[in-house]
Amino acid sequence: MSELIDINEFSKIDLRVGLIKHAERVPRSKKLIKLIVDLGSEERQILAGIAEFYDPKELIGKHVIVVANLKPKKMMGLESKGMILAAGCGPDEKPVILTTLEPVRPGTKIC
Repeated sequence: MSELIDINEFSKIDLRVGLIKHAERVPRSKKLIKLIVDLGSEERQILAGIAEFYDPKELIGKHVIVVANLKPKKMMGLESKGMILAAGCGPDEKPVILTTLEPVRPGTKIC
């Protein structure tokens, strides 16, 4: 288990529903997929290290959970502006992308 945080620290994390509009492998990378994710008021480029487990085509149209207020990070010359959440990210596990049970409007805040 991780260190415990209080509700004020947790409330700093902006979790939103995103709709994957486009997905493609990042050239020269074994792990990265470049996603264009609709967050309601904007579309963002997010890089995810899931290329070994997912075909980009099967991700298009999926509603995912996005950490929307993560600082941008450059990888392989591209900027990632967020993170999609997944379960099972250990060394011998397939990451399972967290999604919604039903379609939800892109940009909806998760509380």
